[in-house]
Amino acid sequence: MPAYPHLLSPIRVGQATLPNRMVMGAMHTRLETLDRPLERLAAFYARRAEGGIGLVLTGGYAPVPEGVIDDGGLVLNHADQLSDHRVITSAVQAAGGRIVLQILHAGRYAKLAGCVAPSEGKARINAFAPRVLSTAEVWSTIESYAHTAALAHEAGYAGVEIMGSEGYLINEFTAAVTNRRDDEFGGSFDQRMRFPVEIVQAVRRRVGPQPMIIYRISAIDLVEGGLTAAEIAELARRVEAAGADMINTGIGWHEAAVPTIAAAVPRAAWTAAVRNVKQAVAIPVMASNRINAPEVAEALIASGAADLVSMARPLLADPDFALKAREGRADEINTCIACNQACLDPIFTERTASCLVNPRAGREIEFHDRAASQPRRIAVVGGGPAGMAFAINAAERGHRVTLFEAEPEIGGQLNMAKQIPGKSEFRQMLRYHLVALQRAGVTLRLGLKAGVDALAGGDFDTVVLATGVRPRRPAIDGVDHPKVLSYVDVLAGRAPVGPRVAIIGAGGIGFDVAEYLLGDPQESTDPARFMAAWGVDPAIAGAGGLTLARVAPPRRQVHLFQRKAETLGRNLGKTTGWILKARLRQAQVAMTAGAQYEAIDDEGLHYRVNGGPRQLAAVDHVILCAGQESNRELHDALQGRAGLDLHLIGGADLAAELDAQRAIDQATRLAQRL
Repeated sequence: MPAYPHLLSPIRVGQATLPNRMVMGAMHTRLETLDRPLERLAAFYARRAEGGIGLVLTGGYAPVPEGVIDDGGLVLNHADQLSDHRVITSAVQAAGGRIVLQILHAGRYAKLAGCVAPSEGKARINAFAPRVLSTAEVWSTIESYAHTAALAHEAGYAGVEIMGSEGYLINEFTAAVTNRRDDEFGGSFDQRMRFPVEIVQAVRRRVGPQPMIIYRISAIDLVEGGLTAAEIAELARRVEAAGADMINTGIGWHEAAVPTIAAAVPRAAWTAAVRNVKQAVAIPVMASNRINAPEVAEALIASGAADLVSMARPLLADPDFALKAREGRADEINTCIACNQACLDPIFTERTASCLVNPRAGREIEFHDRAASQPRRIAVVGGGPAGMAFAINAAERGHRVTLFEAEPEIGGQLNMAKQIPGKSEFRQMLRYHLVALQRAGVTLRLGLKAGVDALAGGDFDTVVLATGVRPRRPAIDGVDHPKVLSYVDVLAGRAPVGPRVAIIGAGGIGFDVAEYLLGDPQESTDPARFMAAWGVDPAIAGAGGLTLARVAPPRRQVHLFQRKAETLGRNLGKTTGWILKARLRQAQVAMTAGAQYEAIDDEGLHYRVNGGPRQLAAVDHVILCAGQESNRELHDALQGRAGLDLHLIGGADLAAELDAQRAIDQATRLAQRL
């Protein structure tokens, strides 16, 4: 019997049989904005099909121009677009897969001056106020969904997914908070449900019985004025009766003040919401959000809460997820750590998506797997993200690689990151790299500090320095006082920290240290604790599934300082920074911008704000998070050695924030070039 019997079993969806229960969920990539867009999109989707995924869903295509996510977004509404789509569908089919096109009308979320909505009211996350659709325009929009579905069928897609979740147009019609119409599409529950039901019916009439119709329902809205569990279940039944073959579950609107897919959310946290839908219908139901490991997916399906799992970002991290699960190689899966740094953050800041742990994602045509024509003897110094990524990729190409790490374990600064509440997934990143290093045949020299003589003595013809960074020690009077600690000592657990703390530096590290000192480590792993802390009612008894949050009193008094006279946390991740800031506000963290540090002594930290009077933060400890400097001692000593090819990567090359995304991408590309 396979390790995951439920996950790997086939399932009938409409008139199609899928080989397993794993689906690549729809995601925005913006690959269409790069050069060679068709080639990129075809390679991106085909690579996931090659990896054995049961079904692929595209990113959202608007049925009409005013429904795009932003200016220049994807639209499918003309027959002259079909040839482009056939490039994509043919590539996926050649790889042995099926692909379904998602139809998404952004509604009031469209970042366009001409965006539309059921009723007046600007979305909190959009600068543009929508125009209200007339009744005739609503009927025309319904027809546009059917037209796009017919085009998708003609282009070779196995069906369509109708996006009715995440606060987009259909969701705006179903929720009373955004639908205050007085025609047949607003007012009562029945009339608010009419829009999605009419869309599914129109699509089924147009495409006939064969193509798959998936409806993505909002299983929990997480906004005031959203639906209750009973209303969601009833909508699911009506969508099924209208002709849907499967229901996919979305979680929360984009403007919800509750995290839904970041690492702060426990794995499979939304199972209860999915189960509510599953119990209402006879057609297959798909679970989504924070399902990033085969054992999690297997348990969810085995429990009866869902029939399939939708995984979007996990298929960015590892396109061979399904193949490795089937072959009993789950320990080799490059796990999605839900950091959002390279996928969602770029999308919400008008850049293209990739993946922190897999920089090949979305860039498939830029990489190759050819063996090196002239294998080299390579020494890599430093076992952090950059060093590990380079060593694995270089060894897989046939180079003989030795990795030196001065500490007794690999990981570098990831070993600190994994200690922070909400970042426990970094442990999976370390697990993957250790397995991959061993499989690639990299020789590990742990607990050994590589010296100049060993590196330049003739055993190696290439040296790659991934020696990382050192914390910067600011020039403050009293910076050597015993109560001053480095963030390295704190996160490594080497320094006890008192009940009153000042943190100097409010970049990503400063915020992480504050969360380390104040956060609940179990909140990101225990769904019940997470729901309580964020005010979510798993039973969805009230509108939107919201309730009062239960917040524990803070364990410490923390004061966060920065020199810049700007809002603290301004440069945190677009889709995760707000979570961290909200947590620290709950913990009553004091935040001071424009600080000038005068001195540190027995009393605490003396400072001024924008040149004002001298003030005192009476604290037990002052933690320095004031930036980093590249560690280039070896580079300086080795530079100029005859016959030695020398490279700098990661923090040793650029001492920015702890930027694992840049480090891994740089390392992977260097391994390709050698």
